[in-house]
Amino acid sequence: MKNLKYLILLCVSAAGFFMLSCNELDTVPYEQLASGSMYTDEATTDAGVIGVYNVLRQEYVAGGSGIGLALIDSWGVNSDSRDASDVPLNTAKASNTTGTFQNYWKQHYYGVFRANTAIASIPKSPVSDAKKARLIAECRFLRAYFYYRLNMVFKGVPYYEGITEISEMTKGRETEAFIWDKIIEDLTACAAETNLPDRYDAGDGNFGRITQGAVQALLGKVYLWRQEYDKAETAFKALEAMGYELFAGAGADSYRQLFKEANEQSKEAVFALQCVGLSGQGQAMSFRYGGRTSYGSCWNTILPNTDFVDSYENIDGSQFNWDDIIPGYTAKTPAERKVYFYRDKDAVEPFKDASGKSAYDILVQAEIDYPTEYLPTGNEARIKSAYENRDPRLKMTIITPYSTYLGIGGGVDQTLTLRWPCWNSDAVEPFDIRTDTPGRFHYLYRKFVAEGNSEIPNREYSPIDLPIIRYADVLLNLAEALNEQGAANLNEAVAAVNKVRSRAGAALLQTTDATKPTYVPDQNNLRERIRNERRWEFAGEGVNYFDEIRWRTLATSKFKTDASGAAVSGNLEIWGTPWYTTEWGGDKYYTWAIPNAERQKIKALTQNEGWEN
Repeated sequence: MKNLKYLILLCVSAAGFFMLSCNELDTVPYEQLASGSMYTDEATTDAGVIGVYNVLRQEYVAGGSGIGLALIDSWGVNSDSRDASDVPLNTAKASNTTGTFQNYWKQHYYGVFRANTAIASIPKSPVSDAKKARLIAECRFLRAYFYYRLNMVFKGVPYYEGITEISEMTKGRETEAFIWDKIIEDLTACAAETNLPDRYDAGDGNFGRITQGAVQALLGKVYLWRQEYDKAETAFKALEAMGYELFAGAGADSYRQLFKEANEQSKEAVFALQCVGLSGQGQAMSFRYGGRTSYGSCWNTILPNTDFVDSYENIDGSQFNWDDIIPGYTAKTPAERKVYFYRDKDAVEPFKDASGKSAYDILVQAEIDYPTEYLPTGNEARIKSAYENRDPRLKMTIITPYSTYLGIGGGVDQTLTLRWPCWNSDAVEPFDIRTDTPGRFHYLYRKFVAEGNSEIPNREYSPIDLPIIRYADVLLNLAEALNEQGAANLNEAVAAVNKVRSRAGAALLQTTDATKPTYVPDQNNLRERIRNERRWEFAGEGVNYFDEIRWRTLATSKFKTDASGAAVSGNLEIWGTPWYTTEWGGDKYYTWAIPNAERQKIKALTQNEGWEN
């Protein structure tokens, strides 16, 4: 039973703490969110603290509402929005008036405001001293988390503590280093609080509340930003002793099953957005990632990045190369590659495509145009083989061509297949996966997407918790901290990576010809290995973008050009034809613009370099 989640609902109802959309945030005065009756008894004290947790539901904070978390993933290497207008950060069109910057700023300061109100008010509440201490520690963690996310992108922001009126929040910016110091100060106080447990067991009514594990994990992440790798190592290592571990309860299928409701309270969960299958209290990742044959007829707004899918290694740890499947593939143009993805000609005569053309005639024409490349029988098998014997996380995360998916066909559970072209026949043979982009052929997400009719109650409020920090994150961060300290720590770093690879079913480093000489004991190569592990492990979770800006790698990991300098990355069909291309806007994009609307209200706010106009 998701006790904390239902407590959120009860407290929201009882105390008037409600979720606000971005538009409501623009119109509802902050001062109306709390009243003099708050924190006067145990019920309203609980409601006040839950109100702080509830800020995590904002779409640019932890992503419960709207499209925010999915969009954040599309700013990194894993994904792309199907609409270029959604991603000004990817098309060099961001400015100091971009709504992304404003909404992100406002939603996190909304959290700071609520946290400060709670921290100032809880001491006056008639609850036990032990409970006061625990609740204050929870709110100090959440304040630290909100500032952590602000500081990652704005690199120095106004700092407020002990202020409970929005009208008083008029300071100028502190330095990036100062904000990191204040976050560490809050987290250090949390770590010293004995009433904050190491972790909660599955089924505990407090599962989902802040724990010492979350404190140490966030502390380690701050130290990574500060490049204090020895301190980060100490913080990350603390979690193993607290009982955190990777979920492995489903054997070889554990990585896929981790993102199911039944396993969301595993020992891997360090910090997660608590979700319930009720309007306003679930999450919309299934809606944004799923296609038309996912429950509720979803929109596949966010699509896996084609270059990213190609980055998944072979299962032995060697680099995947299309030329090993189809000799000469990489030298061909996207238009020339398209023929390899056509379905077989057999048994398609009765069907027509979306424009009414005969399916059979289309494939006959492919055979005429490409007499040696198109295989009337075996085209599907050849392209399907490109995704076999790859890192198992690939097919657990992404629906690849000619793989199956348990979706909805004709209103009932149906095993469907991703084929090209799609004949829009999910209700009858051959049961194709339909998408909201029927004229194009893209990879689709499997992670977070509902299977069949029974997993979620509504496409816009899935009950599956969204992980914010999981133990795999801690292990790979630990590997990074160890590797950055030099040669003496490389073997220990490899061991941390191998724990994650073992659960995934990928070859362990130092066990195959492909993994022995390339990455160990060279620090630079192991660094790239760790970064790739994080890209594959956290695909679709809104993690990668922040990694890339911390590493300052986004300019080359996301954005690619050809020999002439023309953009060749972006929202690509599987064979490489672009719907739109992406363009790196320069190194100023590693630091966001201070929103112009905030600078108009607060004259003391200075702008980041390069964003003045």
